Amino acid sequence: MFEKDMEVWQQRVDNYLNLLSPKVKPDTIRNLMDMKASLGSFAAALKSKDVWVMNVVPEDGPNTLKIIYDRGLIGTVHNWCESFSTYPRTYDLLHAWTILSDIEKKDCSIEDLLIEMDRILRPTGFIIVRDKQPVVELVKKYLSALHWKEVATADAEKDTEQDEDDTVLIIQKKMWLTSESFRDTE
Repeated sequence: MFEKDMEVWQQRVDNYLNLLSPKVKPDTIRNLMDMKASLGSFAAALKSKDVWVMNVVPEDGPNTLKIIYDRGLIGTVHNWCESFSTYPRTYDLLHAWTILSDIEKKDCSIEDLLIEMDRILRPTGFIIVRDKQPVVELVKKYLSALHWKEVATADAEKDTEQDEDDTVLIIQKKMWLTSESFRDTE
């Protein structure tokens, strides 16, 4: 099971990197967060990259933190209905694997979680949302309000291990500029 999980996540990470490659400059992604770490295979699949990954295990799921630690990775347990204890703009990339669907099932606010994700993501940072199609469509409704833009979308057919109705949406947070900022650059 462990080896199969690693194979699946290696394939998924390779697909993510292919989708991100046109937008990512070298050394721009350093601090990552896996918002639903499971066995830590997302982070392990990035071992050849020069990145730091915070593995977050949802508090209402299986406590796999010991497995993550045994793999030499770091992590924490968290309830995504609450804010995450970190400085604003800490992360360059957030990986949200079905976390929005999970929040919805717990009767917590998806909008509040999106605002929290915006708070901890650096300007020009990326979010990888991997979730059911209706949830991805809901997230797309908030892109302009959050000053995010859609970078890429991948259908389930491109990832054979993915549930058939899952979709991958890659988002980039824009740099907020005021009209005065534009005048200063001219």
